[in-house]
Amino acid sequence: MNLSEPATAASADDPAKILIVDDIRENLVAMEALLQREGVRVLSAASGPEALELLLEHDFAVALLDVHMPEMDGFALAELMRGPQRSRQVPIIFLTASPNDPMRSFKGYETGAVDFLHKPIEPHVILGKVKVFIELYRKRRLLDLRNASLERALKLNETLLAVLTHDLRTPMSVVLLCAEKLSLEIPEDSPAQRTLQYLESSGRRMARMVEQLLDFSRIRSNGLRMAFAPCDLGEIADGAVAEAREAHPGATIQVHRSGDLDCHIDGDRMLQVVANLVGNAVIHGGGAVEVHLDGSAGDALLLSVRNPGRIAEDLLPRLFEPFKSTFNESNGLGLGLFIAHQFVAAHGGSLRARNDEGQVVFEVGLQRRGRPAAG
Repeated sequence: MNLSEPATAASADDPAKILIVDDIRENLVAMEALLQREGVRVLSAASGPEALELLLEHDFAVALLDVHMPEMDGFALAELMRGPQRSRQVPIIFLTASPNDPMRSFKGYETGAVDFLHKPIEPHVILGKVKVFIELYRKRRLLDLRNASLERALKLNETLLAVLTHDLRTPMSVVLLCAEKLSLEIPEDSPAQRTLQYLESSGRRMARMVEQLLDFSRIRSNGLRMAFAPCDLGEIADGAVAEAREAHPGATIQVHRSGDLDCHIDGDRMLQVVANLVGNAVIHGGGAVEVHLDGSAGDALLLSVRNPGRIAEDLLPRLFEPFKSTFNESNGLGLGLFIAHQFVAAHGGSLRARNDEGQVVFEVGLQRRGRPAAG
C-alpha cells in the first residue's frame, strides 16, 4: 500500500470529499446523514486499514477519525496519514466518547489533529467546522488548478521561445554576411556605406538579443551545459575588452593584472560575463572603465569592473533579475546581467554590484578550479 501514489486529477467541479472513520456502524450512518449535501461526498470506513484504502483512491477535504477503534486506533491512523505527501495535508478532527483527558488531547495534536471533539457532538458545531475545511479545500484545489495551467503555459512559452530564437540564428547570420559582402563591394565614399553600417550594427545587436534569449531558455529549462577547461582569465578579459573597443572606438578601458590568472573554467561563458560587464560599463558609465584581475590568492580569483556613476538604491536588489526593461528603462531585453549572474553561479562563484565613492563596481568571485554548481 503506497499513499504517495498520485490520485486522479480532480476538476474544480468535483464534489469535496469527507472521510469518516468509526468502528460502530450506527455512528457512520448518523454522520453520513448529517454531513451529506450537494457538492459534498461522504465516504466512510469501519477501520484504519479500510480508511487507508480510501486514501489511496481519493483526495479528502477533511477526515473525522474516531479515537477508540480495535486493531488500529485513530492516533495510529493519523500517524500513518502524516507520512506520505498526498495525505499529510488532510485536516484531521478526532472524535472521542471519553471524558476530557488533557494527555490524550495532547497526543492527538501531536499526530496532526486540527480539532478534538467529544461525543455526543452538537450537529451545528461539527457542521460549522467541516464547512470551513471544505471551503479551504475548494480554494486550495482551485489554486492548484490555476497554478498547473500557468505552469503549462510557461512551459509552452519557453518551448516556443527556444524554437523561435534557434530558428532566427540562421537568417540573422545570412543578413550579416550579406551586409559584410556588400560593404566590401561598395566604395567606401558611397552613401550606401553608411546604410550598410546601420544594417550591420542593428544586425549584430539583434544577433546578441537572439543569443541572450537562447541562453535564457537554456537556463530556464536546466539545459545550460558548462565546458570546463584550462584558461587564462587575463586572455579572456583581453578578448572581452577588444570586443568593447571595437564596438565603442572612443571608449577608455584600462586592464590591471596581479598574481597568477591561470584557472580551470568555461572560457566561452566567462568571456560572455566579462564582455557584458565591460559593455555595460562603457555604455552607462560615461567615463574611463577599469578592469581589475587579481589572482594573488591561492584558490580564488577576483575580477572587478569599475566605471564612474551610481546605480539607484531601489534598483540594486533587482539588478540581476531577468527582463529588467519592464521596470527599468533599457535599450535591450534586460537579460545581460541575469545571464552573467547565472553563468557565474554555474561556476559556483558570485557576482555582486555596489556603489563605491562615485563609482559602480561589479565584482566576480571564482574558484581557481571551477566546478559546476549543484542545481
